Amino acid sequence: MSETTQLSTEYWPPNWHYAAGQPVATGEYRQRAEDFQVEEQFDFAPEGQGEHWWLWLEKRGLTTPDLARLLARAVDIPPRDVGYSGLKDRNAVTRQWFSLALPGREPPADWDAGLADRGVTCLEAVRHPRKLKRGVHRANRFRLRISGEAVASPATRQRWDRLVADGVPNYFGPQRFGPEGRNLQRARQLLARGWRKRQDPQGLLLSTARSYLFNAVLSARIADGTWCVPQPGDVLNLEGTASRFASAEIDQDLLARAAAGDLHPTGPLWGCGRLESGAQVAERETAIATGFGELSGGLVQAGVDHARRPLRLRLKDADWELQDDSVWLSFTLPRGAFATSVLRELFRHSTLM
Repeated sequence: MSETTQLSTEYWPPNWHYAAGQPVATGEYRQRAEDFQVEEQFDFAPEGQGEHWWLWLEKRGLTTPDLARLLARAVDIPPRDVGYSGLKDRNAVTRQWFSLALPGREPPADWDAGLADRGVTCLEAVRHPRKLKRGVHRANRFRLRISGEAVASPATRQRWDRLVADGVPNYFGPQRFGPEGRNLQRARQLLARGWRKRQDPQGLLLSTARSYLFNAVLSARIADGTWCVPQPGDVLNLEGTASRFASAEIDQDLLARAAAGDLHPTGPLWGCGRLESGAQVAERETAIATGFGELSGGLVQAGVDHARRPLRLRLKDADWELQDDSVWLSFTLPRGAFATSVLRELFRHSTLM
């Protein structure tokens, strides 16, 4: 690593805890794009009429912003008039909706010329009255192939069954921090100078810093066994919803609901203002965040508001399918969750820190 991208060992590599101890067996994933398949899921469908042209596209070898720019050029509109909900990986086969603002006109007849050569297939095209906004999809459906010694290890299947039954630590995945933590280093440098939107127009570096602090809190909760067990003062999230509530006292009913996966403790996405959590939980969260003062102090100065994120994920419609010397894993995660955080609990790999 160069001088400008080195991180002190205080920050990187992280030593975040595992729900069931660090895996022993090694494994491989995403050896080709077809091994990592993702499909967005929505609670609504396009209406069939309106000023925006919605495209259900399958892509590979392109990031979501890359494809958005290609689509803008294909129909001769500004990039700002292309909408999408979630960011999808480059090295994967992904399916997601895009919207193109085309009021009063149809797209050019040859709008998709050359897209197939870029790894893009249009599966459906339909009109809708509104632009597709960020973060409106409900979930992502994953189908992932894993291989290597982890497939033959009985411990891998045991870990999988435990994750399906008990849930998964809701870590932000390694892609949030960049190779060797380079996004985190950029975030530290920018926050030390004073965050400016023109230097981070999409807020990626702010998000990177908040993600790192959240992971640190989650790791501490895993270490003492409270990451999925409510504590007095916790802010609790109702499974499958954005609803949350603070609970000063924890009774047997709340403990039973947490054990059943109906609610989850949350951790902070650091920023300005008062933490929602009660005194004891807030004191611990603050101590962890201020231990990384460049990040937490910089986020406050940047004016980001506090938010919360569940500490635990539940895998929906989970399936394990053995095929020869590999396993296909299928599961659904809420938007904002990382499939790599699931794989991290199953096997060792150099990219799954």
